[in-house]
Amino acid sequence: MKKFLGLLALLAVAAGFILAPKFSGSNANKAKTESPELNEGLSVGETAPDFSLKNVDGSMVSLASVKNPDGTAPKGYIVTFTCNTCPYAVMYEDRIIDLHNKYAAKGWPVVAIQPNDPDVKPGDSYDEMKVRAKEKEFPFAYLFDEGQKVFPQYGATRTPHVFLLDNTRKVRYIGAIDNNPQDADAVTKRYLEDAIAALEAGKNPDPDYTKAIGCGIKTK
Repeated sequence: MKKFLGLLALLAVAAGFILAPKFSGSNANKAKTESPELNEGLSVGETAPDFSLKNVDGSMVSLASVKNPDGTAPKGYIVTFTCNTCPYAVMYEDRIIDLHNKYAAKGWPVVAIQPNDPDVKPGDSYDEMKVRAKEKEFPFAYLFDEGQKVFPQYGATRTPHVFLLDNTRKVRYIGAIDNNPQDADAVTKRYLEDAIAALEAGKNPDPDYTKAIGCGIKTK
């Protein structure tokens, strides 16, 4: 009898695994929202797709349309997925502005993309993007990934999340801007700036990949 009851217990456990419910409805959405690393995307060395997204000034912007002040093509692009509402993105706003002001003149402009679904995060709507860009006087393009078509192609999972591209749109670095989101004065590793310096010197960035630290991109 004991053996028979033990066998029944094992069968019940096995059935529990087999019949365990899959995510559906709001639980599926929650799993997708909180596990953005499931997205596939670009790797270092691959060519990033171009796009045409609406800027906060109403114009449509692609990488091909981004030019140096003299009309020449940039050396590359600091494509940064960021938003209005994520605390990490807010902590990095001034640093992203400084990066553009420092490197755009050297041929490495920031191109910022807001990837969150505004139905999930109303504070990241296109109208709110315009307000934030005006408040902070963003000197770079701030684009709305309407329909969330671009961020999955790149594989962005966080805000902020940086993809450094060269002038052929080849991905040269992916990840974090630096190693201290909370305190810009306490940064000891400037991953993005080091990657640009390596490219300027004709070398490959090392590291060319770091883990992006920030809020997960919000989807339905």
